[in-house]
Amino acid sequence: MVANITTGKDIYGALAYNQHKVDRGKGAVLATSNIREPDDGRFGVAALADELLRWMPSHVRTEKPVVHISLNPDPEDRLSDDELTDIAAEYMEGMGWGCQPYVVYKHTDIDRPHIHIAVSYTHLRAHETCADL
Repeated sequence: MVANITTGKDIYGALAYNQHKVDRGKGAVLATSNIREPDDGRFGVAALADELLRWMPSHVRTEKPVVHISLNPDPEDRLSDDELTDIAAEYMEGMGWGCQPYVVYKHTDIDRPHIHIAVSYTHLRAHETCADL
């Protein structure tokens, strides 16, 4: 598995990139964490951005609070959506970001399906846990 991690200032850009793939039939939302799902089950960029940003404390001074991760399995791997979702959750836990609000997208625009994770930075103080969010 190869990971490519980028950071940025604007969650909207990361979400728009992924939603463009969904709109073209080359992607899908596989999973979310700590995000309210829309009643109709259809995710939109603006609503997702609002959901992610509502978790960000107003006092965050991080220059680039947005993380966009691409996880690329070996081209020989044939992974189900459930396996890709599990990989995303395990990756986020391993990075110490399991409590963060995030969206997992599956892309099928190249010869091997891969996933993208869009996450906004929320700060947990040392004594806080996921339950405190």
